[in-house]
Amino acid sequence: MKIDQVSHSVYAVAGTNVNWALIDDGSGVTVIDAGYPADTADVLDSIRQIGRRLADVRAVLITHAHLDHIGAIPTLIEHVGMPVYTGAEEVRHAKREYLQQITPVGMLKQLATGRGRRWVAHTLRAVHGHIGMAIPQAQAVDPATLAALPGGLVAIPTPGHTSGHTAYLMPAESVLFSGDALVTGHPLRRHAGPQLLPAVFNHDEALTYDTATNLAKVHAYTLVPGHGLPISFDSPGIAAALGSRPPTHRH
Repeated sequence: MKIDQVSHSVYAVAGTNVNWALIDDGSGVTVIDAGYPADTADVLDSIRQIGRRLADVRAVLITHAHLDHIGAIPTLIEHVGMPVYTGAEEVRHAKREYLQQITPVGMLKQLATGRGRRWVAHTLRAVHGHIGMAIPQAQAVDPATLAALPGGLVAIPTPGHTSGHTAYLMPAESVLFSGDALVTGHPLRRHAGPQLLPAVFNHDEALTYDTATNLAKVHAYTLVPGHGLPISFDSPGIAAALGSRPPTHRH
């Protein structure tokens, strides 16, 4: 686990090939995403390492309900009992009314490369015993509730990676939490920088591309992605930093 303070109130935390974020604005803590099931102890410890207690957690926000973003939520609910919020459509995904996730066949195809074999090994260890995890407590968040949480956040619908994927913007500190709609790296990728995840992870690749291109225009100085390093810019907007180039090429 590695914790980086990326703004006055925001901490980006790297776990098992995935990130979560903590917002501590003095009124409490908002947790954004929650790592793999195997990251649970680190998620809890990261809250303590920024000087907070678990009881200070006011809510968990889910960008999307893949296993690498919801792992610690059952334990947090057990210890804290806080609400779990996400986009309205992603609630159904979190409750496993349907599943949009890499398939076993998709996993097997990754074994063709060394990078893929390492990623598969890490992933299988990280989800062991929790393949069927769901978050039945997930509920849709309304703008007023989101604005009242620590960080004063705004939801940005970002469908494509999953149908209900949601990014979150913290206007007060110009931080964008992009989840997997726009990342800066992944173990299956050789290059770093704003990009899409490999197509095997995206439910709708064309929509993922369009969403990421639009998300790159959001007024933000700091990007905290679901995978890869957080990055900051001298001018607001990822597109400006890229010279208005798209984050990757549509397949």
